[in-house]
Order: sequence, then C-alpha cells, then structure tokens
Amino acid sequence: MERRTIEPRPDWQRTVEDQGLIYPLTRYPDDSLRPYWDESAYYVFSLEEVEALEEVVEELHGMCLAAAGHIVATGRLADLGITDPRVAAAVTEAWHRRAELPSVYGRFDLRYDGTGPAKMLEYNADTPTSLVEAASPQWFWMEERFPGADQWNSLHERLIDAWKRQADLLPPGGPLYFAHSVADKLGEDLMTVAYLKETAEQAGLETDWISVEEIGWDPLSGRFVDNKLKFIRSCFKLYPWEWITEDRFAGHVFDTLDNGGGTGSTLWIEPAWKMLLSNKALLAVLWELYPGHPNLLPAYLDGPRDLARTTGWVAKPLLGREGAGVTIHEPGTDPTPRDEPCCYQELAPLPAFDGNHVVLGTWVVEDEAAGLGIRESSGLITDEYARFLPHVIL
Repeated sequence: MERRTIEPRPDWQRTVEDQGLIYPLTRYPDDSLRPYWDESAYYVFSLEEVEALEEVVEELHGMCLAAAGHIVATGRLADLGITDPRVAAAVTEAWHRRAELPSVYGRFDLRYDGTGPAKMLEYNADTPTSLVEAASPQWFWMEERFPGADQWNSLHERLIDAWKRQADLLPPGGPLYFAHSVADKLGEDLMTVAYLKETAEQAGLETDWISVEEIGWDPLSGRFVDNKLKFIRSCFKLYPWEWITEDRFAGHVFDTLDNGGGTGSTLWIEPAWKMLLSNKALLAVLWELYPGHPNLLPAYLDGPRDLARTTGWVAKPLLGREGAGVTIHEPGTDPTPRDEPCCYQELAPLPAFDGNHVVLGTWVVEDEAAGLGIRESSGLITDEYARFLPHVIL
C-alpha cells in the first residue's frame, strides 16, 4: 500500500459529475470549496494485498452474521438499544426469515496501513454511502490514467447480478420504489439511490422514484402509497431503520411489514435485521465471540475497562454517521460519562500517509467482497470533510 501524487486531469470536476458524482467539492466552515473527489493523489496496492483483504472482508462478514444470530438467540437486542417490543419482534422475525428477504450491500470501514492485519472499525450494512464514487468515477479514472491496470472494483457487475438473483424475492404487482430523503441537502443520498436504481433497471427490474417525505399512508386501504395513491409493495430506502422506528408512521410500518411471510403489505430493503449489523454494539459482541481475533479491536459496552490505562479508547454512539459523536481518549484519561449508550473500542489511530489519515471502505454485495473506496481526513475521525481518493492495483 503506497500513496503517490499525480497531476489531476484537466476539467476533472465536470468529468466526475458526468459519471454520477454530483458533489465533487465540499464546502468548509470558512465557506471555501475544496475537492471531495481528490485525484491529486492515489493509492497503489499489490494484487496479493487485495486478495488478502478480500478474504478478511468475507471472514468479517461471516463473523458479523454469526454475531447477529447470537444476539437474536440470546435475547440481547436491548444491548443494541432495541427495547421497543414491536421493533424487537420485527428484527427477530426478519432475521429468521432472512433467506426470503432481499438484502443487497454493506460497507466495512477498516484500519489498514499495508504492514499489519486490517482492523475492523465498524460495519454499515443498512444505509452505506460513498458507493457511487467507489463504483464508477474511480474505475473510469483508472482506465484513463492507467490503461491496462486493475482495481479492486466489481461493484457494478455484482450489484446487477444481486438484483437479478433476488428478483424472485420481490413481491409481484408494482415497481420497486427507490426512496431518499429530501432533507439531505448535499445530494449524496439522491446520488446513491439513483445509482442503485440504475443497477436494478439494468438487471431488468421495473423501478420508480419517490422521496421518503412523499410516501403516504392510505387509511382506507391500510397501505403505504405514492403521491398518486399507488400501492407501494416494495421499496429500497436510503433511510436508517432507527429513524423509521421514531417516525410518526412507525406503527403503520410494523403493522404492514412484509418480512417474507406473505402476510404483510410492504417489503423494505434493506430489511429490518440489518439493524443488527449497523449498530456499534456489534463490535463488542464480536470481541466477546472472537476474543483476540487479528482483525478485531477490543470493544466493550460497559466502559473502556483496561483500555483507559493501556492503549486509550474511542467512544462511539451505538448509532451515528460521519463520525458524529465519536470521541478519542488517550491512555491515562479518566472515562467521561456519556449521556447516550456507547461502544468503547480500543484506540487504533488511523495510519497517516503524507499527513493524511486513511480509512479503507471495503464493500460487500450479498455475501462477497466487491470493492474498495478510500477516504482521507485531516484528523483521526473520518467526518463530513473527508476526501475520496482513487486506487489502482499495479
């Protein structure tokens, strides 16, 4: 793994916009615009590194599924903050019926510097973003700048194949809707949903658009409907389940939830059992089940324990995006009480390449490793000001 600098292509901004990345720049607090898509540098991997990372990702995915099964079997949903009986019942049923429910993709965030084992930082298997830039613009960048090279990137093909394989799990009678929230002013959710909709169409599925805010409830039929009062039988939503559970329509969601049993009315993708994988409490359960595993970091739910005096720790809210609420604590620091439940994970500072802190976003489609997206940040927390850099296998 190596970081190399390179001259950006002329008119690179328009190029990546044409390839689907609609926000190539990030606005900073001082009102300046700086590249989010940063092709002034790139990362190089050997084929052996990538093959080893693929094995790690698929092993971690299998371990996460085993941990989810353990949480359900031992009745530990409350450790994830899932205390509402209706939500717990929906997650449990979805887990038991998971073979009947479409489930498409997820993203592991890994710490890796090319010299030691990759370490799992978290798993977003419900609403992961940064998909478009990983699948499309960086592939075309490689073809233009390094023709004949390779890249860890089979995302597009695997997504199309996943929709084809899971088409029979979709209920008949109506399109598969793709929903995003208009509250996302950046456009990241819209861009991600648009790309996934495109892959579903290329797989031969009938699709349609809707925003989450446009989804209506018809009290006469007891169904969710679109803005033309058409029944929504299935919907991919880039909207976290934890938000759905707090929504004023949550009761209707669980009353009409199609968990694959044929008795509900609306099937949601990703399914409710993905709440088990996108919760930071999973990190602590993994460490309980696989203590000392080379690709895991010690993690606990009841406090930092001995991490406070040895390595330091990172406190992560059980739910959150873009590093929100994450705090870093050096060894010897007294534990600070938190208002919300947290996972306390060993401090493993992100490696720095030319002063840039790097996290690997490794993608899973269905159960297989499918690609890599790299983000850099100025600090140790990968936040909304992180930059995306392409990579190549040489």
